[in-house]
Amino acid sequence: MTGNDAELMALQQAAKTRHEIEAAITSMFAAEDEGLRAALETAKQAGLPQIQISPIQGKFLQLLATMCNAHKILEIGALAGYSGIWLARALPPGGRLITLELNPDHANVVQHSFLVFIDADKPPYPQYLDWALRLTRPGSIIVADNCIRSGKAFGPAENADIAGIIELNKRIASDPHLVSLVLAMDDDYTDGFAVAVVKHQ
Repeated sequence: MTGNDAELMALQQAAKTRHEIEAAITSMFAAEDEGLRAALETAKQAGLPQIQISPIQGKFLQLLATMCNAHKILEIGALAGYSGIWLARALPPGGRLITLELNPDHANVVQHSFLVFIDADKPPYPQYLDWALRLTRPGSIIVADNCIRSGKAFGPAENADIAGIIELNKRIASDPHLVSLVLAMDDDYTDGFAVAVVKHQ
């Protein structure tokens, strides 16, 4: 066996281990029930792109919403409602999930959201952040999906999607009113969430 063969085998084993760990975490902490599976099937039958968040990401959003005792959640970009199901399950009785879409017929406005989830077109991510900052209060959480993009979000902008993500990441990292971190937790740890908490002043 050559050095290259050994290196390839080690990489394959590491990938296998990552997938096994992800499957175990999903099974134990983020198993999909009938409602979540139905949302995925509905999206598939409607021909929507298969770009929804992972079950682990859904559970993480639910955890964040529970941590900040969210009574109002603003979701920017809904697709088929998969992430909205995860988020809504964290709401107390009387809580509200408001979803904004590009389609003006579906648009809603909310004031003082406790959690904002951004998962929509990438070029306007900085504008979505502006809206989120206006609609949140100290202690609120802002989460944006797809903020690593195989490391492209940390280099020069190669297209408008990456430029929007880079700008959002730079702003949340440098804004003195936010405590922020990007977490690799999707696509074999090459993509994930940007998470920011609005600081108490």
